[in-house]
Amino acid sequence: FKNTRETAMAIRNMSLEKAKSYLEDVVEKKRVIPFRRFCGGVGRSSQAAAAGATNGQGRWPKKSCQFLLGLLRNAEANAEMKDLDIDRLFISHIQVNRAVQQRRRTYRAHGRINPYMSSPCHIEMILSQKEINVAKPALGRKTQKPAKLTMNA
Repeated sequence: FKNTRETAMAIRNMSLEKAKSYLEDVVEKKRVIPFRRFCGGVGRSSQAAAAGATNGQGRWPKKSCQFLLGLLRNAEANAEMKDLDIDRLFISHIQVNRAVQQRRRTYRAHGRINPYMSSPCHIEMILSQKEINVAKPALGRKTQKPAKLTMNA
């Protein structure tokens, strides 16, 4: 959950193509995911300063990046089916929530048993199209002025 959350926060508000290339670079360890909230015990990296980390801490969470890449490719295919402009898509919302932990057991010395829990998560992502800026109309055109309201006693 923690790695996926930090990875999701790193690609928030990025364009679709930029996010895909960023995650592919992280898998190849060319760029780093900055760890901001869940950063206890995370080592420091010189790549983290370029990624915008103020504490210099970062990792390369391969499994989380591959899951998010799969989601981005799926969202891109959905956008193509809906005839959306893929070049204008960006990640407007991304959220990671903890899911129910799955329970296994690990066997320890002297006949003891400890829990061996997984930490799955739910990922919610919304891609939106960027708005096209429309130029302001020229001043030569006359526009109606709003009527002034006055109080007469």
